Amino acid sequence: MVYVFLADGFEEIEALTVVDLCRRSGIDVKTVGIGREAIRGSHGILVQADVKDTDFAPDAETEMIVLPGGMPGTKNLEASDTVQKAIDFCVTNNKYVAAICAAPSILGHRGLLRGHKALCYAGFESQLEGAEIAYGTVCLSGSFLTSRGPGTAVDFSLKIVEILKSREISEALASSLLYTSR
Repeated sequence: MVYVFLADGFEEIEALTVVDLCRRSGIDVKTVGIGREAIRGSHGILVQADVKDTDFAPDAETEMIVLPGGMPGTKNLEASDTVQKAIDFCVTNNKYVAAICAAPSILGHRGLLRGHKALCYAGFESQLEGAEIAYGTVCLSGSFLTSRGPGTAVDFSLKIVEILKSREISEALASSLLYTSR
């Protein structure tokens, strides 16, 4: 199970691309609304989350959590006890934590990226405390997957499919979408 956290001000492309491509590839995914189920994205799009944060608890079926960026979505995610506990669960149980755009800063502020390579939205690099800044669109380092921003959301999502399914399934999905990376 993949859980995508949504907080007011989340970047719609980054969150919903993950949900869409995971579901297309047969990966179970649920969105988790921080504070309520109806969450408004940074561009005014209202999204109905599958579950509210008070009804969420990571368990043995949790394979990955996803933290989309956006402002003030990233700050709202970082302020959430539910998100912080989910990160703790994943780190303790060697599960994947995927963060895109400004959201890798949440991991950086906790020192979780020390000794890892990571990517983020331009200008947030100083908030990836202890990380080696990587290049490209997506970076997997240990159990942390990071990416740069809205324009890399498809690459980010396809990497999630590759990690949880296979490279072949990810490539077949990209082909079916007529997606060609730059």
